[in-house]
Amino acid sequence: MARGPDAAGAGQGRSLADQLFNADSVGDLARDFAVLPGFDPERFLSDTLPGLGALPLMARLDHLADGLQAQLPRDFPAMADALEAAMPPPLDPARGDDDFGRFIHAVHGVLAARHGLDHPDRALDLLHAATRRFSMEYAIRPFLNRWPDRTLSRMTDWVEDPHYHVRRLVSEGTRPRLPWGRAVSIDPAAPLPLLDRLHADPTRFVTRSVANHLNDLTRRHPRAVLDRLGRWRSEGRQRPAEMDWITRHALRGAVKRGDAEALAHLGYRSGAVRADLRLETPKPRIGAALRFSVTLAADAPLPVLVDYRIGFARPGRPAEKVFKLKTTRIVPEKPLTLEKTHPLKGNATTFRLHPGPHTLVIQVNGADVASAGFELRA
Repeated sequence: MARGPDAAGAGQGRSLADQLFNADSVGDLARDFAVLPGFDPERFLSDTLPGLGALPLMARLDHLADGLQAQLPRDFPAMADALEAAMPPPLDPARGDDDFGRFIHAVHGVLAARHGLDHPDRALDLLHAATRRFSMEYAIRPFLNRWPDRTLSRMTDWVEDPHYHVRRLVSEGTRPRLPWGRAVSIDPAAPLPLLDRLHADPTRFVTRSVANHLNDLTRRHPRAVLDRLGRWRSEGRQRPAEMDWITRHALRGAVKRGDAEALAHLGYRSGAVRADLRLETPKPRIGAALRFSVTLAADAPLPVLVDYRIGFARPGRPAEKVFKLKTTRIVPEKPLTLEKTHPLKGNATTFRLHPGPHTLVIQVNGADVASAGFELRA
C-alpha cells in the first residue's frame, strides 16, 4: 500500500472516519512501527482491521492505540522511546498553514495521555516530538489538569520553538472550549501571557489558533479579550492586516451574539436604522428555500454589519442560528436593499428541519431591526 493522504481514494459520500482510518492508513501506521525490533506489523493489522469500520471516529483511534500497546514496552519511558523511534519525518517547518499532518499519527498522543501521566517530563518530551507530525492538543489537556504548573512552564519554552506546530500547540492545547477536547481546569487567564507572545507569530496556523482561543474566551471574559486585542494593536508587533484578521476572527462569536462592545471595537456603532423586511416565500417547503429582502435606511452615514437569525421550530426546545448577510455602509437618502435566498435543506445530517412556525430576524450592528414569521411546510 502506497503512503498517501488520509483521504486518498475516498469515494463521494465516504464518512470522515473511513477517510481517516482505513486499511491504507492503518497499513501506513504498521509500516511506521515495523522499524521497531520485534514489532509484528501483520499481527497489528490482524488485531485492528477487523471491526474497525464499525467504530466511530475517535473510538477507532483508541482501538489502534490498543493494538500498538500490545506490542510496545509496558514501562512508559521505554514505550516513549519506541513511539519516537516509529514516528515519520516531521512536517515541513518552513510552511505556515494548511499542513495538518495525518490523523492516524494522533495515536502517539493517545498513548502518551494513557500511560504518561505519572512521567510528566518524559511525556511532555514525547508530545513535543509528536505534535510536529500531528497536533497534540487533545493529548496535552490531561497534563494541564494533572500538572498545570509544569505543563504551562514547558509551554513557556515552546512559544519560541522553531517549529510552528509546537508554537500552535501552546494556544490550541489551552483553549477553554476546544471542540472534541477534554475540559481543562486551569484558570482561563493563565495562558494569556503565552498568547501575548504568540499573537505576533508569522504563521497563520498559529494566529488562527490564537484567535480561536480568544473567541472561546469571549463567552465568559469578553472584557479581557477586548483589552488584550487593544493592547496587541498598540504594541504593533503584528502586521496591521494580520492584526485586523485576528481581531475579526476572535470577535466573531461575540458579534453573532450582538455584543455591543465587540461591535464597537470593530467600528460598528449603534445608530438609528429603519428596516423594511419582505418575505417572498412566507410558506416555504423543506428542501426549498426562504427568499427575503430587507431595505435599510439611516439619517447619517453608518458602517453596518448585517446578519439574520432564524428561529427554528423543533421538538422540545426551539433552536436559533445566526447567518451573515452583508458588511457594508448605509448612506443617507440612499436606502440599501439586500436580498437573500436561504436554502432549507431537508437532507442535512447536522441539523434536521421540522415543519412548523419559524421566525426571521434582521440584525444590524448587533441590534434587532425587523422580524417576520414564516411557516415551514413538510
